[in-house]
This record gives sequence, structure tokens and C-alpha cells, in this order.
Amino acid sequence: METVKEMFGSNVFDDRVMKANLPAKVYASLKKTIDEGTELDSSVANAVAEAMKEWAIAKGATHFTHWFQPLTGVTAEKHDSFISPSPDGGVIMEFSGKELIKGEPDASSFPSGGIRATFEARGYTAWDPTSYAFVKGKTLCIPTAFCSYGGEALDKKTPLLRSMAALNKQALRILKLFGNSDVKCVRTSVGPEQEYFLITKEMYDKRPDIRFTGRTLFGCKPPKGQEMDDHYFGVIKPKVAEFMEDLNEELWKLGILAKTEHNEVAPAQHELAPIYTTTNIATDHNQLMMEMMQKIASKHGLVCLLHEKPFAGVNGSGKHNNWSMATDTGINLLSPGDTPHENVQFLTFLCAVIKAVDEYQDLLRISVATAGNDHRLGANEAPPAVVSIFLGDELTAILEAIETDTPYSGTVRTKMKLGVDVLPQFNRDTTDRNRTSPFAFTGNKFEFRMLGSSNSISCANIMLNSAVAEVLKGFADELEVADDFTAALHGIIRKTIKDHKHILFNGNGYDASWIGEATEKRGLLNYRTTPDCMPHLLDKKNADMLKGLGVFTQTELDSRVDIMLENYCKTVIIEANTMVDMAGTAITPAVAEYTHKLADSIIAKKAACGSVACAYESSAMKTLSELTDAIAVSTASLEAKIADVKAIDDVIEQSYAIRDELIPAMDALRALVDSAETKTAKAYWPYPSYADMLFSVK
Repeated sequence: METVKEMFGSNVFDDRVMKANLPAKVYASLKKTIDEGTELDSSVANAVAEAMKEWAIAKGATHFTHWFQPLTGVTAEKHDSFISPSPDGGVIMEFSGKELIKGEPDASSFPSGGIRATFEARGYTAWDPTSYAFVKGKTLCIPTAFCSYGGEALDKKTPLLRSMAALNKQALRILKLFGNSDVKCVRTSVGPEQEYFLITKEMYDKRPDIRFTGRTLFGCKPPKGQEMDDHYFGVIKPKVAEFMEDLNEELWKLGILAKTEHNEVAPAQHELAPIYTTTNIATDHNQLMMEMMQKIASKHGLVCLLHEKPFAGVNGSGKHNNWSMATDTGINLLSPGDTPHENVQFLTFLCAVIKAVDEYQDLLRISVATAGNDHRLGANEAPPAVVSIFLGDELTAILEAIETDTPYSGTVRTKMKLGVDVLPQFNRDTTDRNRTSPFAFTGNKFEFRMLGSSNSISCANIMLNSAVAEVLKGFADELEVADDFTAALHGIIRKTIKDHKHILFNGNGYDASWIGEATEKRGLLNYRTTPDCMPHLLDKKNADMLKGLGVFTQTELDSRVDIMLENYCKTVIIEANTMVDMAGTAITPAVAEYTHKLADSIIAKKAACGSVACAYESSAMKTLSELTDAIAVSTASLEAKIADVKAIDDVIEQSYAIRDELIPAMDALRALVDSAETKTAKAYWPYPSYADMLFSVK
């Protein structure tokens, strides 16, 4: 049996494999590109392709694919076999440098926001050498970028790589001013925590709403949900443990650093967290992680639900994006050290992040905006739609001392004594954690908690990298021409604290009073829904910054707004259509049948016993009869509103109509149906209940 050490990365063409299989000069050239971001030497491609092919074939691969991340939110792949005809009528196995570097998928069938017309089919995929190739099944998967015939990015990887390059460039300027001449590269690192639900395949197959939309569109709360807090970190059920064990093994083979697993707060909810790695690799790994979760679940008779809010009334699922910056020399630029008040380099980068989050809070909100996440943000398990930063007591006190130019007395480290001699003593952290904050400092990184569980992490990190790069650029522009570097730096830090302290909030983000304080007193933005925030991507401030750094072109920005709003509209319309179908073909007939059963019972009782009150049957029949009529009327009303919103051509106006008219109509129908479920005999209800699904996995 393989050990974890032997298993880890066994299906990845990683540095160990390249070093062992590539000529020394080829390896050195490719390594320089990967480590320092230098231009790829095209002459190495044939040698890399040959070594890649031989390694993959030895792993059982028969095909290769350019694995990319179009604007669908999921990955895409087109498989080509290694075979080529030989003169003797057989085949040979070939894979060239040209095939490694470039592919040509159909670019007209993916979302493009008008960049590509239906008849304009040519697009290109380009090898990303900074993300290792891997074998999945019998296919060699080569991570690639995806662009149109005109060169516009049609994927999420290309802008992410651009944003990383922009931050690297500006961070190096700052580090050079501090005398760090040995640093050649600054990379952002990410560790995305992935939450998910598991239900049985049997339950899933009986719920068309989950099958079509990923979430329940109807369903009343079960007698027991998460009230007892007994599921969180509880004993993992055997079937779930078996799933987690198989999942870990498959992820480890793919070089994914799966580390922490546990039960989450809601029944049937769980979490998997990896160790940090470079942002674009972490993005690739998270896409693979979601894919493997669903595949492995199926093998165990389970279904993995990645929707942000699959069950109303219990916690939804997020994806906490733990983000930091590190040099190639191993220095974490967001690590405060033992004396953060004396660590001026740390304070500089900290202030850059604070200013970036404040000035581009709208972009961070936009980066997590989806129809699914709109159900989650602001609920009890998720931060509000208002962006704020938690720093904790120590850093807040340090910044206050700098702003007021008063001495910082330091923080006393408290020794934790638990009252039992056998238990160890340890130093308490200098600040608590805040799980209600959208953007929280957690020791040596920031945890961006607003991402939805099904989101690609690329969008959030594109905006975060870009915003911080823009602020660092401003700092560097000022400091490079300063006569007195120390005085100028002190002035920048003090001004940043004074101008942007309104974004800092260490309190309870779930408190209703915070929203009023944030918007009315502090002037922070509160974009509650996707239609509220998405058009602001094109605001001049945002467009100028993203174009100036080379992260997006204007055409690409225009397309993103169109694509994301179109996705929002299509998602909600599919949900509404599903509700109409479920209510019309199953729920209304079921309630009517049970009502008829009650009427028959009344007649039978009276025939047998004469004058009988039949209080239960009469009351239930009256209530259900009224509900049946109301459900029928509400279903017809929803169907009419679907037709109305589908007739709107402008995608922004359509999204507003969906927000203001369609979703309230959906909520109204759900309320009626959920009420009917509580009054209908279980034998007559056509779908598994919340209790059935949430407690189905043993």
C-alpha cells in the first residue's frame, strides 16, 4: 500500500519529474520561467512535450487536453489522442511542442459577452508553464489560458496571471526601496477553505429542484436543524469518513495539499481546507477539488452540493479565501513578527491592503456576486454585503498610535492557565478572531470570507491583487522621488490610516445596527444583490485602474458585465421555471388529492356515525383547499412574470426586473407551498422533506 508521501503528486508532472526527465538546460530554462516569471523560451517546448508524453503514457494516458477555465465558472477540456498513423498501417504515439504550447477550441460556444459572434469560431488555448500538468484518468491535462482570435481573454486564468504580474512589479518596487535587492519575485498565496453538503443519491434523484438548480426551491424547516450546534466539529459519520478518505487520496495524487476536514455547522455540511500555495495554482487546484468532490461522492452513493444555499433556514456554504504575499526568498510580507509596531515594511504592506480594500470595496463585492451567493451574504453564517476589515486589538492599537503620533506601549501576552496542572500552559494570541468580518486579518494573512462555495476563486483574487498593486504603485511613485524616504514613508502610513480607518471594524458584523452605521455614518457601500453591484465594474475609477495595470481591456470589462448579469438572469429564470413545473405537475395535484381524501373521510364518518363534527378533517380540508387555490394562482402569476422578464432585451434592465419582480413572486409561491407541506400527510407529499435529505447520510 502506498504511503501518503509516495502517493502525493504521483499524477503530476511536477518539479521532481521535470528535473529527472528533462535535459539540464531545458530544465533550467523552464525553471527560470516558473520561478521568476521570465518569458518562455519556445525552443524548450519540444523537449518538454516529449518528456511529458512519455511520463503520461507510463501513467496509462492515451489522450491529452488543454485544460482551461472559460467564463462558465467550470473547467473545459477537449481530448486528443497521442496516436498518429505510421507507414506500416499502425500508429505511433506523438506529442509535439506546438501541441503543448497552443490549442484551438471553438471560441464561439463559450460565454464571450459579444466578443465572439456565433460564426466566429476560432479561439486559442496557451500553455501556462507555472501550473503543473497532471494525469486525470487516461488523459494528460495541460493547464492553459484561453483567448479569442483577437487576443481578448475569454477565461479566468489570463486576468489572474496579469493581476499577479502587476502586483509582483509594484511590490518589487517597494521592497527595493527597503533595500531588499535579493528578492526577484513576489507572489500572492491562497488557501481556499471549501464548504459543501452531502446527501444521498436517492434523495437527490427525487428532488428536481436540486437536480436542475443545485438548491431546494421548496421545503419547510425540519423539526431539528442546527439549533443544538452538535454537528459542528462532531464525530464524522462512517459513510462521510469513507468519502473523505477516498477524496484525500485522489487529491493528494494530483498534488493538492488537502489538509483539514471536519463537519460544518449545518446538518450534512462539511469543509475541506488545503495548505497555501501560489494563487494561480491554488485556483487550478480548487477547480479540481470541486470536480473530484462530486466524482468521489458519486462512487459512495452520495451527491456533493456546492450551491451557496442549498437549504433555506440552515447555514449555506462559503469559500474563505486566505490571501497573503510572499517573496521568493521566503518572507511573508503580511507577517507582523513579534514587534509589529517596529516592523515598518509590514506596516507599509498592511496599509496598502487597507487602502486597497477601502478604495475598491465595490470590486471585491462584484468579485463574489452570483445569484447563489445573493442568498447567503448577510445571513447568520456569512458576512454582510458591506465590506469591512477586522484587524484585532493589537494592530488597531498600533495604527491608532501611529495616527495620533503617540507611543505604543505594546501588548502584554497572557499566559493561558486552565486550572488543571496536567494541561499545558500556552500564550494566548494577542487578538481574537472575528468570523463575522468579510475581510479579517488572521495573524499573517487576510481571510476574505465573502466568496460563495461554487465560485472560482480567480475573480476575487484578480480584484484583490489588482487593487493592492494599484495602491503599491502610488506608494512607490511617491517614495521613489522623496528626498527623505523615512519621513515620506511615515507620512504615507499616517495619511493612509487617517483616510481609511472608517473601513476598519472589529465588532459584530451580524448586528443589524452595523449596517446602518456602515452606510450612514461611515459611507461604506451596501450592494445587496448581483444587479446592484455588477454594473459598477465599468465605473471610471475601476475601469481606469484595471486597464492601467493591464489586467483587463475595456472590451474584456464590457464583456464581463454582460456575461455575469446574463448568468444571473438565466440562473434565476431556470429556478422560476423549475418552481412552476414542480408546483403545477406534482405539488398542487398532491395537495388536491389529500384534500379529496379528507373530504372522503368526512363523508365516510358521517355515513357510519351520523352527525359527526369531523373537526380535524374539516379544518384541514378548508385550509388546504384555500392553499391549493392560492398555489395555483401564485404559480400562474409566476409563469406570467417569467414571460415578462424574458421579453426584456437589455440584460441590466432584465436583471433589475428579476430582482424586483420575479424573485418576490418566487418567494410568495414558496411560502404557500411550504405552508401546504406542513399540513399535508407525508404519504401524499411528492418530494423528500428537509428532514429526509439533511439526515439521510448515515
